[in-house]
Amino acid sequence: MKHIAIFASGSGSNAENIARYFEKSGIARVSLILCNNPKAGVLARAEKLNIPSKVFSRHDFYETDTILQWLRDAKTDLVVLAGFLWLVPKSLIAAYPGKIINIHPALLPGVGGKGMYGMKVHETVIQNGATRSGITIHFVNAEFDEGEILFKAECAIEPGDTPETLAAKIHALEYAHFPSVIEKLLTRD
Repeated sequence: MKHIAIFASGSGSNAENIARYFEKSGIARVSLILCNNPKAGVLARAEKLNIPSKVFSRHDFYETDTILQWLRDAKTDLVVLAGFLWLVPKSLIAAYPGKIINIHPALLPGVGGKGMYGMKVHETVIQNGATRSGITIHFVNAEFDEGEILFKAECAIEPGDTPETLAAKIHALEYAHFPSVIEKLLTRD
């Protein structure tokens, strides 16, 4: 049984979707949810799913080995960023080489980088006049949204789409594809 740790900063809908996908799989389970926002909805979801969760500070993340120890204690095989907004420190990347992935709510390398998350991404995509958007699942490196791409899925942007309607299309792609990409990554070793 493989162990997944999820980092999230917000509501945690992707974290819950991933946890539910693996609940009865026998392949993996979400063993830990880590959050940098003590008011984030993901913490309530973790409690409802009986998944241990921990909240950490910027100091914990960047200046101590606390997070690394939590990951080791949970026997983490794969780290998944699901709506987590901080740049992962090099020490964590070094401890989990090729074992940290992120999902980005647009097609990379187009609309990505620091500050490109949530509705800002969808607003930018529409303002740029794009006819397609989608999701990109990629390995994490020391830069925002620049790691090796593992998977992309696309959707059309229709005339009249708003950032909100585009966000709904992107969420559907995330829920449909993120867990299965994680499963393929865990079973390829």
